[in-house]
Amino acid sequence: MVTTLDKVNHVDPTQIKNIPEYLKAMDKVGVLGAGRLGRATEIVKHMFDDKDCFTFLAMSGPMIPGGLRNIVRHLVEKGHIQAIVTSGANIVHDLVEAFGGSHFRVPPSKDDTELREAGMGRIADIFVHEKDFELFEKGIYKFLDSLSNEQLTTLAPSEFLTELGSTIEDNDSIIKQAANHNVPIFSPGLMDSMLGFHLYTYSTTKNLTLDFVKDLRILGNIVTEQKKTGAIMLGGGLTKHFTMGSTILRGGLDMAIQITLDRPEGGSMSGAPLVEGVSWQKVQVGANFETVIGDATIIFPLITLGVLQR
Repeated sequence: MVTTLDKVNHVDPTQIKNIPEYLKAMDKVGVLGAGRLGRATEIVKHMFDDKDCFTFLAMSGPMIPGGLRNIVRHLVEKGHIQAIVTSGANIVHDLVEAFGGSHFRVPPSKDDTELREAGMGRIADIFVHEKDFELFEKGIYKFLDSLSNEQLTTLAPSEFLTELGSTIEDNDSIIKQAANHNVPIFSPGLMDSMLGFHLYTYSTTKNLTLDFVKDLRILGNIVTEQKKTGAIMLGGGLTKHFTMGSTILRGGLDMAIQITLDRPEGGSMSGAPLVEGVSWQKVQVGANFETVIGDATIIFPLITLGVLQR
């Protein structure tokens, strides 16, 4: 039986002067999308403040070319994120910029035929020059040539990315800062990217094999040593499942938020409510979690700034 009820506190525009105050107001509203955003912010604050919480950042979709590169790099540098699980594409786009390339906004008048003829590739309204992918390709082959024969055949993908990060000069690179701060990057779908393609082409002339099973051993050892685990999941799919699945070894996540545009009706992992993870032991009974429906390139910066500026 419900014995106490909290009132909906309506937003007072005269009382909000900064992002933390805005997000606190969302928490006080407490319902619909405003309430979800406010509660997710509080959960992230607990993750960052709790020194016993090992926090994952999972990223699917174009988070790096979509403007989140510096935010993720900052969180790594400040010790708020202890591990990254990402698509191979986000790694590629970090490296494109690390090797001197850029991402651009597609002019409204451009169609895909014009972009193709001009040597450009499109991601929604983001485009990348082919020449920048050529810089990326040269950088990857130069790095691969620097590895020993033993490294080419024994490294796990996370170890490979750490080695790669240690050679990068761009201080804004997530991969560089992750290597500097001992933050492992796991990419279970690494081969489904331009980096994966170049690893394949390199393997046609040299003996190259990354040990994906070794990555699971590394991750398993990390998870079982933790007192608490938390996860910030941007998008869904493989990176979300890999992050949640790894915590089965200790009964699931203690804290989690997901920011997604996907719906649950189709039964996909991307749209699945986090409470579903309780039955699979991917989320602890009594865990603190929240789902925010929306564009992560808008919502995640808001949450991050709100937490860091408090």
